[in-house]
Amino acid sequence: MTTVPHFTVADSAEDPDADIWFAEPAGFTAVPLDALLPPPGSPAAGDLRAVLAPLLQAAPDESTRQRFIAQLAQGQQLLGALREEGTVHCSIGLHRDDVGEDAVRDGRPLLSFFTVSWRVTAVAPRAVTAARAVTGLDTQTRVEYAELPCGPVTFSENVLAPKAVGGLPRTPLIQFRAHLPHPDCKRLAVFTLSAAAVDRRDQYRAVLRQIATLATFDNPLRSASPEAS
Repeated sequence: MTTVPHFTVADSAEDPDADIWFAEPAGFTAVPLDALLPPPGSPAAGDLRAVLAPLLQAAPDESTRQRFIAQLAQGQQLLGALREEGTVHCSIGLHRDDVGEDAVRDGRPLLSFFTVSWRVTAVAPRAVTAARAVTGLDTQTRVEYAELPCGPVTFSENVLAPKAVGGLPRTPLIQFRAHLPHPDCKRLAVFTLSAAAVDRRDQYRAVLRQIATLATFDNPLRSASPEAS
């Protein structure tokens, strides 16, 4: 018996200005960039205040309320920095570890962070752009080239060891990237998946490859509609 895959179509898939379409596996929740980073004085800014008002009113005391506001501001700063780097989508992944062999590790929650960003590139054939994207990386970086339905793609992955700052633990972070040149040969979509569970690199590598394999630069909803035939 074959199980038909289930997809939930996000509203952004209907955006007439969309340039790329992709599917995330279950367990990822999109972060609403536009809703959390509205222009000052815009209707969207008013909507955000209206949504946050009940949360602020429910705070047990003023100290808790101020901590919530400060944490929200820090989150907005992070998202703003990502947007300045060309990020158009980000989501948080939460999965339960079902690979561990001992009872202590089985079932631990695994967090990850997925982003889609655009980079302007010099005009060149797509295969050349894909190769350039991984040129000059650290010698410890794992690199792979693949021909996928969306075209040539290069994958890279490396482990980052953050510097000790403010007494925070130096937890290694593994980062996977898929570099997908756009058919216009002028820009590059970069899928980035980051996670602290370095020992689950095989599983996260497979997740990113699945997302890249399903990615397309042609609207799949339009091509599937009766009018398109």
